[in-house]
Amino acid sequence: MRNAEIKRKTLETDVSIKLDLDGSGQYSINTSIPFLDHMLNLMAKHGLLDIDIIASGDTNVDYHHLIEDIGLTLGAVINKASGDRAGIKRYGHAVIPMDETLAEVVIDMGGRPYLVYEPMIPNGRIMDIEISIFEDFFRALSNNAMMNLHIMVRHGRDLHHIYEGIFKAFGRALDDAMTLDSRVKGLPTTKGMI
Repeated sequence: MRNAEIKRKTLETDVSIKLDLDGSGQYSINTSIPFLDHMLNLMAKHGLLDIDIIASGDTNVDYHHLIEDIGLTLGAVINKASGDRAGIKRYGHAVIPMDETLAEVVIDMGGRPYLVYEPMIPNGRIMDIEISIFEDFFRALSNNAMMNLHIMVRHGRDLHHIYEGIFKAFGRALDDAMTLDSRVKGLPTTKGMI
């Protein structure tokens, strides 16, 4: 059973996430940030993740605390659901087109967190969200999932399309990396531990 639940409450945010890595893309997401809900819905659907997210925070200040803490909690619940990672493919890759956009995500679940983030357009706004916050979201996620995560956008113009491509590709790459492969005996490493 590769599922987990984590609740994280601070003076700034309250985040609860339940995740099943072996799902079918069922989701219930309410972060109080409609665009983020839309992106996480896409991630779940295309990554075949069953996920419930309820999150609230001091969005009257700005979105930074809540978006980053959702990334942190999502990474932690991925790590917990991954268990010892025995039998997984470990590496995942997805390239997703979204109209003029082409987004690529590559993941290594080998236990060494690192983020390479090249979204093509580093600044701008989608409604009232400063898009630079998504780098903090994915950094918190990769650090807490113990995941090496590369996000690159090869082409893109429309910010909505760029982030839609990124979140869909992330979901599919995570599903690819976490797929159990009967040919993998034990841990997918020559070091003897992840």
